[in-house]
Amino acid sequence: MPAAEAALAAHEQGKFWEMHDKIFANQRELSAEAYEKYAKELGLNLEKFKAAISTGKFKAQIQAEQAEAARFGARGTPAFFINGRYLSGAQPFDSFKAIVDQEIAAANQAIKAGVAPNQVYAALMKSAKTGEPQVALPAQAAAAQPERKAPPPETTVYKVPVGGSPQKGPSTALVTIIEFSDFQCPFCSRVGGTIDQVEKEYGAKVRIVWKNNPLPFHDNATPAAEASLAAHEQQKFWPMHDLLFKNQQALDRPSLEKYAAELGLNAGKFKAALDSHKFKASIEADMALAAQVGARGTPSFMINGKPLRGAQPFPAFKAAIDAALVDAEAALKRGVKPADLYNELTKGGLEKAAAPAAPPGQPSDAVVYKALVGDAPVKGAKNAKVTIVEFSDFQCPFCSRVELTVDQVVKAFPNDVRVAFKQLPLPFHDKAQLAAEATLAAKEQGKFWEMHATLFKNQQALDRPSLDKYAAELGLNMAKFKAALDGGKFTQKVKDEMAEGNKIGARGTPSFFINGKSFVGAQPFESFKAKIEEEIKNADNLTAAKHVTGTKIYDELMKDAKDTVAAAPAAAPAPGGDDVKAAEVIKVDPGNGPSKGPKNAPVVIVALSDFQ
Repeated sequence: MPAAEAALAAHEQGKFWEMHDKIFANQRELSAEAYEKYAKELGLNLEKFKAAISTGKFKAQIQAEQAEAARFGARGTPAFFINGRYLSGAQPFDSFKAIVDQEIAAANQAIKAGVAPNQVYAALMKSAKTGEPQVALPAQAAAAQPERKAPPPETTVYKVPVGGSPQKGPSTALVTIIEFSDFQCPFCSRVGGTIDQVEKEYGAKVRIVWKNNPLPFHDNATPAAEASLAAHEQQKFWPMHDLLFKNQQALDRPSLEKYAAELGLNAGKFKAALDSHKFKASIEADMALAAQVGARGTPSFMINGKPLRGAQPFPAFKAAIDAALVDAEAALKRGVKPADLYNELTKGGLEKAAAPAAPPGQPSDAVVYKALVGDAPVKGAKNAKVTIVEFSDFQCPFCSRVELTVDQVVKAFPNDVRVAFKQLPLPFHDKAQLAAEATLAAKEQGKFWEMHATLFKNQQALDRPSLDKYAAELGLNMAKFKAALDGGKFTQKVKDEMAEGNKIGARGTPSFFINGKSFVGAQPFESFKAKIEEEIKNADNLTAAKHVTGTKIYDELMKDAKDTVAAAPAAAPAPGGDDVKAAEVIKVDPGNGPSKGPKNAPVVIVALSDFQ
C-alpha cells in the first residue's frame, strides 16, 4: 500500500513510470526512507511528495481500484484485461501475443465497419459485461463505484461445527455467526466495527464464534493466531483479539509477548504454548474447515450456516441476521429448545462446498491432469502414494523460495511422497533456458539434484561461466558438460517439457500437480500438507477399490487424466460485425490511471498489480 501511494505521488508530478521501475527494481527496499530517496533521484518536489504520503492523499484512489479489481473477479496479482479479456498471472509473451493479435484483428474489423480507431475500445465496452463484486469492499472504495451492485444473498446452508472455538454471546442465541478470519488481514480488521455494531443491535440474540484462517501470504498471521489461542487458554481470547487488530502492523514475537504481559497472562505458560506450537493443530483444523465449506478468503462468515463473504457493511449483516431470526423463531414455535437451535437449523446443511470453477484457460484443482513423470529426476519415496510433478524455473525467485518447502514435504512424508522436477523456463528470464539445460547435462552424469541446489543457491549468477564453474565444483566431466551446452543437446528436451506443462495449464512458476491436481505457486508447507493428506486418503481408497499400491496408484490415476486444459475463450465480436465468436468481455474503464502507449490504441491492456 505505501509503495502504491508513492507511485501515485510520483504520478502527480509526471513520474509514475520512473517510480514504478525503481520500486520494482528495489523490491526488497520498500520503506518510507526508500521512497523519499527514489523521489530525490527522480527530481521530484520532495515537500509535495511527502505531503501526499503523510496525508494519505491517494488512499481512496487505491481503495477504489482494489474495489474495481474485486468487482471484476481479479483477486490475485498480476491480473490483466486485454480489451476487457481476462489474463491471469505472470504469463509468457506468447500468451499476451495470442490475445493481442486476436484483438488487433477484431479492431481492424471494427474499423472496416466504420468505427473510428480511437473509438474501438469504447465500442467494445458498450456491449461488455459489468463485473459483479465477489467480496465486500470498504465503504470509501464502494462510494467510488456507483454502479456496484450488492451480491445476492446466499441461500445454501452449511453444517459448520462450533466445537471449542472462542465465542461470545449465549449458546442459546437465536443466531450463531461463525467468523473465519486472519489477524493480519486489513479487511478483517475493518469489519470489526461492524461486528461490534451487530452485538449492540442484537444483544443476546446473537452469538459470535471465531475460527482462525491465517492466509499463507500473511507471514505473521499464524503466530498471531497461536497467540490468540494461548490467550484463550487463559480466558483472555477477546482482549487479545482486540489488541492484535489494534496493532496489526506489529505482530512479531516480541510484540505478542508484550500484549500478553499487558493482559496479565502467565508469561511462562504463554511462551511455552508459542514455542511448542501447542495450538498449531487446532489452527490447521480451522483452516481445513474453512476450505471445506468454501470460506477461501477472509473475512468469511456463516450466519446460522448461510455464507456472508467479505467485510460487508452493517446493512448486509442486518438483512442476513433478520432473515435468520425469522427461521429461528419459527423453529422455537415448533418446540425446538433454544440450546438446540443452531444444530437443528444446520443439521441438513452441506458439509463440503463445491470446488470453485477455474477461470477460462486455467487448470482446476479438482481435476486430475496428465502430469507424466517420464524420465524426470525424482526424489522421495520409491513406492509413493502421492506423486508431485513440479514445473519450475531456476531464475524465478518464487521457485527458489518454495524449494525449502518441497524439501520439508519430502522429509515430512518419507514413505508417501515423491517429487518429479520438470523444466519451465519463463521467456522473460534470460538465463533460465540455459540453466535448465545445465541441470539436464548434470543429470546425464548423475548429478541433477546437486546442480539443482547449486543453481537455486546462486540464482543471481546463472551466466555461462558460472554454470561451467558449478559443473567443475561438482566434479563433472567438463568436456561432456560443455559439449552438451554448446551443442544444444538438451534444448529441445527443455522445450518439450515447457510445452507439456503449458498443455495442462502450467504457464507460470512454480506450478505443481499433486496426484495430477493443480496446485499453483510458492505456497506454505501447511497448504502442501493439507493437499497431500487429502490425496493419501484418496490413494488409500483407490488401493481398497482396485488393489493397486505404491506408484501404481499414480499410473492408475493417469489412465483417465485429462491431457489438456480447455483453451481460453476466443476473441470478442468486433463492434459492427458478428463473424467472430463471442467471448466474455468485462467492462473495464482505464480512467485517468498512469498509462503508456498511444492514446488512440485499438488495444487497451489494464494491468492490476502490486509492488510487493
